[in-house]
Amino acid sequence: MSISLAKVIPFGRSLAEYQAMFSLSPEDQQLNILDCGGGPASFNGELTAQGGHVTTVDPLYQFSATQIKQRFQASLDDVMAQIEATPENWCWSFHPNSADLKQNRIKVMERFTADFSQGKASSRYLEASLPQLPFKDGQFDLALCSHFLFLYSDLLSPEFHLQAVQELCRIAKEVRIFPLRTLASQPSTDVEPVCRMLRSQGLHPEIVQVEYELQKGGNEMLRFSIPSSPT
Repeated sequence: MSISLAKVIPFGRSLAEYQAMFSLSPEDQQLNILDCGGGPASFNGELTAQGGHVTTVDPLYQFSATQIKQRFQASLDDVMAQIEATPENWCWSFHPNSADLKQNRIKVMERFTADFSQGKASSRYLEASLPQLPFKDGQFDLALCSHFLFLYSDLLSPEFHLQAVQELCRIAKEVRIFPLRTLASQPSTDVEPVCRMLRSQGLHPEIVQVEYELQKGGNEMLRFSIPSSPT
């Protein structure tokens, strides 16, 4: 999938944020994990350094670490200005204030760029995008999707969301998606139709409150496990 880097806001999250966003237990972090749409997160590099097994996919990886970092630097101040101009939309609990958030994003980008070349060479970072991913059925124990599905409900159709979630269900034994709010900090109207269709397919989606909240009210993830096929 070809994308325009000029239209991307490459903000990434840290291992600590992933742990909070997805309620990752120590046992979870020992699983074979897919990070879908991870962008310039430092999650892969940090967990790999601790002995974890993470594959991260994103169409952003068609670009070099230098190009991604340059785009981040070009967009950082504008994004922070938008956040500071809408104080009613943000909760300063995990991050105590906008200055801390900015420094966090800079630190995450530094960690990502330091890891990217080596990680890409060892296929930990792959250029791929939903709704079709180049993996075998059940290849991963756990698939995580951060700040993509549901966040862009105004840009991505309900059909895309359903196809994307079904694809994650195909390749992983458990799926967790965060957040369930749109860029406008409103609950995504795509969550309930997707959950309804998953239930009709024998899955049991549940909305779980988590310990991470940046968007006000955005402290929930969608989690569901895929039943094992009878042998």
